Parts: sequence; structure tokens; C-alpha cells
Amino acid sequence: QKFNIIKSWKGIARAIEPTGVYMFVKLFESNSELIGLFTKFNQLRTRDEQATSMELAEHATIVMNSIDEGIKAMDNVDFFFDLLHQIGASHRKIPGFKKEYFWKIEKPFLEAVRLTLGDRYTDNMDNIYRITIKFLIETVIRGYELAEEKEPNDNVKKGCTNNAEGNSSKAAKGS
Repeated sequence: QKFNIIKSWKGIARAIEPTGVYMFVKLFESNSELIGLFTKFNQLRTRDEQATSMELAEHATIVMNSIDEGIKAMDNVDFFFDLLHQIGASHRKIPGFKKEYFWKIEKPFLEAVRLTLGDRYTDNMDNIYRITIKFLIETVIRGYELAEEKEPNDNVKKGCTNNAEGNSSKAAKGS
């Protein structure tokens, strides 16, 4: 199955920007509230504005290149997990971002891949891409969670370390 995804992924890699733009346009079509998280292009309200935005195209290309790197790195397990965990962790810095939002890209990603591959997108490819995107998203979410665990809890932030509040189970674990 890995060979099939790498082989078909080459068709996506050659059309990375338009595939990514289409993916984000589809994302915002069904999740319009998410565009507010993007300071560089949150003013884009219509599908046409989004489809022709250079800022959205740049972001879409970055995201698609990250997916590209992730798929190509499946043979190098350590690099693969490090890369996707870093991507997940980086989203902790986005005000208002919730880890559940990662799942919202699944359907638009599959639609974009199907559109880009056209006739080459068989039932077998659909199954492979569904498994692949789920695994990628789960791994990115794990990176988000690992970053979340590294942050001091509220009690530590407030400077309460030796009172009853500061000895919560989370603080006792050393997080």
C-alpha cells in the first residue's frame, strides 16, 4: 500500500499549490468560522477571494509540503513522528485553535486529492488515502497534546507550588 500512495502522490506533488488551495476553499466552505484563525487571510469571505489569494496559496503550499514530507518520510519513523509532532505543537501558538480542528481538514483533503488525481483516484486509492490522512492527523494531534503536556499547569503559572492547589495530580507528575 505504501508503494501505491507514493506512486499516486507524485501526481499530487506536481500540483501541490492548486490542490492545497482547493482543500482550504473546501475547508472554509463547510467551516467558515475557521478562517478567523488565519490573520493573513481572515478577511477573505467569498470562494473567489479565497481561490485567488496569494496568502492563502502560500499557506496551502506550506501545509501540502508538510503532508508531502510526512508521506515521503514514512520509511524514516523517527523523522516522520518528529516532523508531525512539531507541526501539531506549532498550532498551540495559534490563539483560539483547538486540536479537534485538525479533523476538519480530512474531508477537504480527500476531495482535493480526488479532484487532482481524477481517473487515477480508484476505490483502492480512496481507501489508502483515508487511512493515510487519519494516521497523519492522529500523529499531528499527538504532537499538539505533547506540547500541551509540556506547558506548566495553571497552578505553577500562578506561583502556587506548595499549597493544596499546587499539589494537584498534574503537578505531582512533574508537568
